Amino acid sequence: MILNETYTLSTGVRIPRLGLGTWFIDDDKAARAVTDAVDIGYRNIDTAQAYGNERGVGEGVRTSGIDRDDLFVSSKLAAEIKNYDDAVAAIDGSLRKMGLDHIDLMLIHSPQPWEDFRGGDYAEGNRAAWRALEEAYEAGKLRSIGVSNFERRDVENLLSTCTVAPQVNQLLVHVGKTPAELIAYCESQSILVQAYSPIAHGKILNNENVAAMADKYGVTVPQLCIRYTLQLGTQPLPKTANPDHMRSNAQVDFEIADDDMDVLRNMAQFEDYGDSRKFPVFSGK
Repeated sequence: MILNETYTLSTGVRIPRLGLGTWFIDDDKAARAVTDAVDIGYRNIDTAQAYGNERGVGEGVRTSGIDRDDLFVSSKLAAEIKNYDDAVAAIDGSLRKMGLDHIDLMLIHSPQPWEDFRGGDYAEGNRAAWRALEEAYEAGKLRSIGVSNFERRDVENLLSTCTVAPQVNQLLVHVGKTPAELIAYCESQSILVQAYSPIAHGKILNNENVAAMADKYGVTVPQLCIRYTLQLGTQPLPKTANPDHMRSNAQVDFEIADDDMDVLRNMAQFEDYGDSRKFPVFSGK
């Protein structure tokens, strides 16, 4: 069962192959979502400072009834933090807010502030924030460190000066949005790609071609999409607060044939994110 399977990061840390995303889960509902997920068998929980629910996620982790060492908890530095001092304070702030003595994975949420996504040059600021992550990693506050939404040039900027290489790059990956070259580059650097929004923020549910292929395999569209990202070698983070959806999302123990993987991999660029286009990562930038 997928919930019992793991990847191994470059440092030897094991991370469950399927995680729970918590974007847009309100803070007062996050604890219940986490405990429901843990009861179902999830052991990988992803949040971020920008989500505004670290307190609730931390409460869910602490009250889950599962030993802390058996859970993998991730968070992310706010994208606007591009200096060392603010990054140090933000890491400690996340630990306090979540009520945890360590975080299993901490990422830089974006190489640019959201208001300038894919815009200016923040290379120096990213290196400064990364230094804070490295020091927290060495101090045992963070078990793993990485990045999110980083393109190759952004990763190379960190690799040029870092003492600890990124272990993860969390990217928008789904059918119709498969950054194959970037995924291959990350693999060449022993960087695991996490796939957020593997169901295209829900908008791919209306795609007739994807629905037809899901019918072919006797699965739901979300199950097909999650399985697709797994077979790419990435680690999907489908978001839901619905226990029924959590269970269904974990029922992905089937195999997509190579020919069908090629069809999905080469599917036309997905462009219709509906209302979600107001968010930078879905805006087409």
